[in-house]
Amino acid sequence: MMRKLTLTLSAAALALAGGVAVAAGPFGKQNPDTNSDGVITAAEHAAHATKMFERMDANGDGTINAEDRAAKQADRFAKMDADSNGEVSQAEMKAAHEARSAQRQERREAMREQMEKRGAERFAKLDTDGSGGLSEAELEAGHEAMKERFGERGGKWQRGERGQRGDRMGHRGGKRGAMAMLRMADTDGDKSVSRAEFDAAIAKRFAAMDADGDGKVTAEERDAAREAHKGKWMERREARQGQ
Repeated sequence: MMRKLTLTLSAAALALAGGVAVAAGPFGKQNPDTNSDGVITAAEHAAHATKMFERMDANGDGTINAEDRAAKQADRFAKMDADSNGEVSQAEMKAAHEARSAQRQERREAMREQMEKRGAERFAKLDTDGSGGLSEAELEAGHEAMKERFGERGGKWQRGERGQRGDRMGHRGGKRGAMAMLRMADTDGDKSVSRAEFDAAIAKRFAAMDADGDGKVTAEERDAAREAHKGKWMERREARQGQ
């Protein structure tokens, strides 16, 4: 029972940890930036949070807990059991696998398109003279601006750090951060997350990313928050390794 509860809350935590940051990734219809303008407003964020909670609260009781995991399992089985005979045949398993593969491919395509768009936007901002290429001065100016943003957030950044270490956080780093978010959300310690707790955690995450407090999160703010988070994660990791 404890393992089932942990798995369920881990899934909820991953969603909480992603929160607004999900907009930087390939989550298709789950992207809170509904008008694809590169900016997430408070209204878009609130609407996205509502959909996230409703999706995770499988039994609709207003709380994310172990019972939702059982409900999701039953729903997945029912979808696989196409002929509703109470069993899943090899053909049905294959069909379900192919459907999941198609969905993953769609998400990968969405990620690629969004990454290309964001890359073009960042390049355009660096290319201050609009020449279509970056001079050494423009590259250095971009580097200094990035260091300044990270410094304002208390994060550490060094040239090459992201490629060498930051991107190796992967699933392990994300899961640890997710569990930390879950502990923050579960304010009463009852191993479940109510709608009020969920909303409070998501709102806190949004406020942390909204550096200028204008009620909007830009691509630059998302990037800065992500890098600051990576920096803090690596600091904690180094501290543990040094013990």
